[in-house]
Amino acid sequence: MKLIFFIVILFFFLSCAKEQEKILPLEQELIESVYSSVIIQPDSLYQVYSIVSGIIDKNLVEEGDLVLKQQALIQIINNTPKLNTANTRLALSLAKDNYQGSATILKSIQDEIASATLSFKNDSINFQRQKNLWNQKIGSKVEFDTKQLKYQLSKNNLQLLKGKYHQTKNQLITALKQAENNFQTSLINTKDFTVKSKIKGKVYELKKEPGELVTIQEPIALVGSATRFVIEMLVDEVDIVQISKQLEVVINLDAYKGVVFTGKVSKIYPKKDERNQTFKVEAVFNAAPRKLYPGLSGEANIIIAKKKNALTIPKEYLIENNKVKTDNGLVTLNLGLQSLEYVEVLSGITKDTYIYKTEK
Repeated sequence: MKLIFFIVILFFFLSCAKEQEKILPLEQELIESVYSSVIIQPDSLYQVYSIVSGIIDKNLVEEGDLVLKQQALIQIINNTPKLNTANTRLALSLAKDNYQGSATILKSIQDEIASATLSFKNDSINFQRQKNLWNQKIGSKVEFDTKQLKYQLSKNNLQLLKGKYHQTKNQLITALKQAENNFQTSLINTKDFTVKSKIKGKVYELKKEPGELVTIQEPIALVGSATRFVIEMLVDEVDIVQISKQLEVVINLDAYKGVVFTGKVSKIYPKKDERNQTFKVEAVFNAAPRKLYPGLSGEANIIIAKKKNALTIPKEYLIENNKVKTDNGLVTLNLGLQSLEYVEVLSGITKDTYIYKTEK
């Protein structure tokens, strides 16, 4: 019984002591920040695609290799562009023959024009003679009308042939230019059997092995900067309006336990990710770690405000988010900056006001 009584008394005193726990507000520097998860990625990282489908003949580099701009990465086997080149070469040859050859379509029309010109001249002379006779009341009206009709038909036929010549010539010139363009395009596609790097950097991943099939819709490699890395952060939509370029960022990486790195916000992507309701924000290191790899993770705090000598209290002393218990009862506070643990008090209490911690 005495033991039970002692435990009850001890619990009572402990409860009273806990209920009466009190502190004074503390003046200190307060930093308000926005938290974000972090993924490290190489700058200018891009997925490499082939512009032709085919089978990989050989990978000309290995993962981790440093490459120069326009350096060959992957060799692809594909006979389709070679066949296309042969076909376009034949089409170009045919277009040249049609336009420039000895038996061209234009030559045939020119011969027709020459013949029509002779007919027109002959019919013109005959018509003029018959007209002169008719003016002298010599000959019949039927003969005059016949010569006039034949003259008019010859004239119209000559004009039609000349129009046909110019139209056909324009069509042949256009066909020749199109054939030349198609042939040049096919040559470019033929050269693109070798996939090349668009930047100077490092090969971070080869997605296909020799003998595997590739299409133009799927990436075959991953290339990015070898020396410059960016800090990718996902910021909640409720915080994004507080973020701007050049804000200071404090970074902790899982690979570097206990080491704090700093950087600055360099880019804010304007489109929201509807899946997780966040915005992508990038930052760059002020002084990067000695060694980095794509995909390293961690966490960051983007500092949006600082204040020295701020009057602060622990958040755990707040009641209903903006009140505290004092010797005069509950007092409503006007709050300012907030960190993870502390909140700034703008008005409601002073640095000499005791506040009490209560059970939540």
